[in-house]
Amino acid sequence: MTVRANKGEFTGRHMLFLTVGFFGVIFAVNLGMAVVASTSWTGLVVQNSYVASQEFEEKRLAHEQQIAAGWQARFAYSPGMVLLTVTDGEGKAVDLGPVSLMINRPVGGHDDQKLTLAASADGSYAAAVTLGAGVWEMRAAANTSTGPFELRERFKVDGTTP
Repeated sequence: MTVRANKGEFTGRHMLFLTVGFFGVIFAVNLGMAVVASTSWTGLVVQNSYVASQEFEEKRLAHEQQIAAGWQARFAYSPGMVLLTVTDGEGKAVDLGPVSLMINRPVGGHDDQKLTLAASADGSYAAAVTLGAGVWEMRAAANTSTGPFELRERFKVDGTTP
C-alpha cells in the first residue's frame, strides 16, 4: 500500500533533495576553490625561511651603509633591453661587480627569467630581454665591497609595439 502525501506536505523525498542540494553546492564551491588555488600563485616566497632570517641583518646593515653613501639606483626597461644604473652621492657610477637579475610575474610563478647584467663603459649594467605585456617584478642582486646590494621593483610593460 502506497501512502501519498497531501499537497504542500514536506516529505522525506523533499528532505533528501534539500540535503543533496545543500552538500552539492558546498562540494562544488570547494572543488572550484581548490582548482583556483592549485593553478594560481605557488605561495613560495623563500626556499628556506631560517636561512633568509640569518641573511636579513647582513642585508639591512649593507643597505644602511649604501644609503649613507648616497647610493641612488635606477632601473629601466625598454623593449628588448633592461638597464640598471647605480650612482653614489657624488653622481659617480658604483661598481657592483657581477649583477644577477631575476624577472618574473608577481603572481603565478611563470615566465621567470634569470639574467646576468653586463657592465657598460658608463658604469651602467644592461642585458637583452624580451618581455610580454603586463606587470613584472625584478630583483637585482650583487655582492659589493659594502655587502650585498639588492633592488626590487615592479614595472609594467604595455602591449604596444614601438
